[in-house]
Amino acid sequence: MALPIQRCWGRLRAVTLQWPAAGYHAKPLPLNLSGVYIPDPADPKTKAWQKGPAYEAKLYGRYGSASGVSPERLWPSPEELQRIEEEEKEWYPSLGEMLSRLEAKEKEELKKKQEREHLIAANMAKMPKMVEDWRRGKREARQKEKEEKAKKQRLLLIAREKFGVTVDPRSPKFLEMMKDLEKDEKRKLKAVKRMQREEERAAIAAAFAVKPAADSDTGSPV
Repeated sequence: MALPIQRCWGRLRAVTLQWPAAGYHAKPLPLNLSGVYIPDPADPKTKAWQKGPAYEAKLYGRYGSASGVSPERLWPSPEELQRIEEEEKEWYPSLGEMLSRLEAKEKEELKKKQEREHLIAANMAKMPKMVEDWRRGKREARQKEKEEKAKKQRLLLIAREKFGVTVDPRSPKFLEMMKDLEKDEKRKLKAVKRMQREEERAAIAAAFAVKPAADSDTGSPV
């Protein structure tokens, strides 16, 4: 009875497997599932994340006193506690601080808005004067351009009368003559202004000379 069964098993193995396979016995996993696994920090095979206070706190939180971790070691030092408090104040402010910061921010935004509105109102108030100044500048520029054009035409007429031919305004001879005429006009203008100042001074002196004489005539006898 056993012989036919062995033959069937051998044929089945020959059909399913292309080569003969030997028995395989896997090693047991290096896990201690019956108790608490506590890595040894001194072991070089221990991972870096399994070392330090953070992992000890994790072990104590999971297994309690069975982890062998002393809870006194998990409490932060005074320096660390101060650093944690400063971080909490910076990144996790209280509700009162958040409200005060929000109120200060709203006040600052309102102040900037009011200043911007005042500036706009001041500029709008200056707008008519700015427009008038711009128009006056345009009028003065047009007047100056007209005077320059008339001056150029006058100089052309003087050049024609002097030379008897048509002169090119871009020629060096015309430009030199124009400079000379401008110098003559500036001298004449200075002479006219000097004469006007002298006349004004003379009129003021005559007025002061007449006034004391009038005072002496109307004066009461002693």
